[in-house]
Amino acid sequence: MPKSKIAKPVLALLLLTTLGITSAAGQRPPLTMLDQLVEGRWEIRMRGERRPVERVCLRNGLGLIQLRHPEQPCDRLVVEDKPDSVTVQYTCRGRGYGRTHIRMESNQLVQLESQGIAGGLPFDFAAEVRRLGSCDQ
Repeated sequence: MPKSKIAKPVLALLLLTTLGITSAAGQRPPLTMLDQLVEGRWEIRMRGERRPVERVCLRNGLGLIQLRHPEQPCDRLVVEDKPDSVTVQYTCRGRGYGRTHIRMESNQLVQLESQGIAGGLPFDFAAEVRRLGSCDQ
């Protein structure tokens, strides 16, 4: 086979591979907005409910996604990933599921909405989540 017939497909493959790497490298990693949130103790104030304020210690913003399924291994699907908001749907096999939307106002204040099933019961809440300080306070 002549060199030109071999070279064109190889060149096309190299070009596609290079473009794929370049476009992937040009994109920001998923859920980067959550990486901007400051580690520490956070207060969760539920809207429209007379429940006590919850406090959680977070190593990073990913902990806000599964507030009703903390530290459980769950499969996640990123539905929306913007610089100031994320929406993630997750499924914890045999334990329930949820969908959480988080909007960042600052790296120490977010608005959160979450709904799903936990412990066999439905949950649906909206909350303001604010950083209080370090976890050892």
